[in-house]
Amino acid sequence: MRDGTPLTGDFGQRLRHLRTRAGLSQEALSHAAGVSVRALADMERGRTRGPQRRTVQVLAEALGLDDAEAADLEKSAAVGRPRPRTADGPAAPGTLALPRDIKDFTARGPALAGLLELARDPGPDRPGVSVVAGQPGLGKTAFAVHAAHRLAPHFPDGQFALDLHGMDPEPTTPRDALARLLGALGVADAAIPAGTDDRAGLWRSMTGDRRMLLLLDNAVDESQVGPLLPGAGPALTIVTSRHSLAGLESVHRTDLALLRREEAVELLTRIIGPERVRAEAQAARDLADLCGHLPLAVRIAGQRLLSRPHERLSKLVARLAAEGRRLDGLQAGSLRVRAAFALSYRQLPTDTRTFLRRAALAAGADFSPETGALLAGLSYDDAVACAEELTDAGLLQSDAGAERYRFHDLLRLYAAEQVAIEDGPEIRDAALDRTTRWMLRRATAAALHFDVEHEGSPPGGAYEGDPDPDGAPAGREEARAWLEAERAQWLAALRRAHDTGRHQQVLDAAQAMHWFSDLNQHWEQWVEVFQRSADSARLLGSRRDEAIHLNYLAWSYNMCVHNPHSALTSADAALAAARDCGDGLQEGWALGYGAGALHRQGLVPEAQARLRAGADCLASQKSAQARLAELTILNSLGTLLRQAGQPVEALETHRRSERICRAGIPGRTDELIALYHAVARQQIGNDLAALERWSEAEPPLRQALAAFETAQMPAWAGPARLDLGHVLSAMGHPDARATLLAARDDLTGLRSPRQAEAAAALSALDEATTAR
Repeated sequence: MRDGTPLTGDFGQRLRHLRTRAGLSQEALSHAAGVSVRALADMERGRTRGPQRRTVQVLAEALGLDDAEAADLEKSAAVGRPRPRTADGPAAPGTLALPRDIKDFTARGPALAGLLELARDPGPDRPGVSVVAGQPGLGKTAFAVHAAHRLAPHFPDGQFALDLHGMDPEPTTPRDALARLLGALGVADAAIPAGTDDRAGLWRSMTGDRRMLLLLDNAVDESQVGPLLPGAGPALTIVTSRHSLAGLESVHRTDLALLRREEAVELLTRIIGPERVRAEAQAARDLADLCGHLPLAVRIAGQRLLSRPHERLSKLVARLAAEGRRLDGLQAGSLRVRAAFALSYRQLPTDTRTFLRRAALAAGADFSPETGALLAGLSYDDAVACAEELTDAGLLQSDAGAERYRFHDLLRLYAAEQVAIEDGPEIRDAALDRTTRWMLRRATAAALHFDVEHEGSPPGGAYEGDPDPDGAPAGREEARAWLEAERAQWLAALRRAHDTGRHQQVLDAAQAMHWFSDLNQHWEQWVEVFQRSADSARLLGSRRDEAIHLNYLAWSYNMCVHNPHSALTSADAALAAARDCGDGLQEGWALGYGAGALHRQGLVPEAQARLRAGADCLASQKSAQARLAELTILNSLGTLLRQAGQPVEALETHRRSERICRAGIPGRTDELIALYHAVARQQIGNDLAALERWSEAEPPLRQALAAFETAQMPAWAGPARLDLGHVLSAMGHPDARATLLAARDDLTGLRSPRQAEAAAALSALDEATTAR
């Protein structure tokens, strides 16, 4: 030994000497090794003379011992362990008794019912086997032990439990497990065959007619479990594992989910008592949420509070609310959420560990293998393999309908810690930058599918600039699906690009998103998108781009978050920028967006004046873009006139818009012009309704609604359906109620301020029907 410590001697003395030499307190060594302070104290005082091999291994790692020192520490621990039976000594039956049940076991009713049914009818030919698998902390062992005690009366020939140590560096081999099982049935050591196959054969022969219950806890894989399963007869085996053990055939599967919130609060109540929970009912609910409804985390929080009878629940809630301290707060004695995750993490292959921790950097509630591959620096196929391996290991949950994955909140925190520990800031930033560049290129190319002014896209193919043309969304439907699924990810990429000075990439992405945003007006994040793009334009020194993106921002304030004050501020800034650079098109748009904001503030004359100025500005220009903008301004002006009690002038204005649409606009597709025509038809229908020309109003409103539905534009179809519902109601049409009901549901889903109008119209129609 390098310090002269003798090679043999009392384990506790040696441990204390090594800890002192390393300059560690018991608390510091406890934190480093994941062993409780109480357990360390018992070892050093000689109360625990022979700790298990895995405990000695983690202590040796935490103390920084070399191989020789670690081996010597293990030798001193082995001296204190119980001696095994001699080869010729008898084996005592029943040495694998069930662990004790826990009194505060909570929930899991359906899962228990499934096992009870299996116990009552295991099947005539094959013994029942149930696999209880899932992520760390779900309480698989606690459930299996509780179930075994509940099922014990059904198995009078015995109940046996064996820990297979699947999370240890050296799990129990099938050969050793069979020796213990045979010994539990009374087979003398000398009579146990030497080979695994012979032991398995003897085990099957002895269990074939026994109605016995076997609990195999903490299995590592199918090859470990297979030889231990009875081959025939009425036995029932419950297997717990963090892995799915998908290779085991013809087995019952018990999938444990997270607790529901009320179940988590119930578990907390059983641990600390109903009085404390009743006294701080909201804090108890908040605590359950911060624990992610994970049974282990809730139990740790409860045990911690139980040991501190005078501590308020709200104090622990405040501590756990800080994400950086949450895992530190979820420990009580030897129970630690972090340690439960670490056991699984350390067993993963290198690439899979990298994938898991880097995936914690993904934005949003879930992520795709694509994102995981970018963050981890792996190929797509390798990323899929890692994700599936992690799903099988219970460390990720897969989406039922799409190839997407999600973390439990606490596991995400653990994985993010590992990024800081194993990767550091430079590698982390490189991974984020790589993902940002790829995501914004893909998002820009996908959004261009909706840009009517963009040219050069191959039909059904990818736009130039996509980082992976072969895997790019083909056509609008696939592009829409990708943009919606990856919304959180490309928005995070836009933020990072802006914050790290890649302003041209921000402008390109936001510009491409312009038409797509019009189809999704209910997305509040458009304000952030266009705020950042306007800021990027300013930082690049382009007044024209600044005018464009300030106009987009004014639109998003008006239409997405219904904030007319901010919309007017943005529109005025856009107007100033447009006039500075002499851009008449953006000047017209700015006048129109400003008018919309003024109208929403109740300033109708001022709004009308801006709309007339905007229409005059745009009419003097010859571009196709100006014609489209003029259509928008005219439709808005007509609507404002109608609402101001001037329906005849409104109808004339909207018919002017319709004439422009019918004449066509060079360079613009029929599909695009059809949408503008539909808007004009919708407003013409509303004008006719204001004039109480109900039968004339119905056809243009139906035409407008059909066009919006064909174009899959729910943000436009919802209001058009409500307008049609008003007309049908006034006509006493039999479709009125169904139309208004559908409009109310659509507008509620869109979070539109007109949802109240739809509900009121529906209520008025019902009252009128009842009165008749």
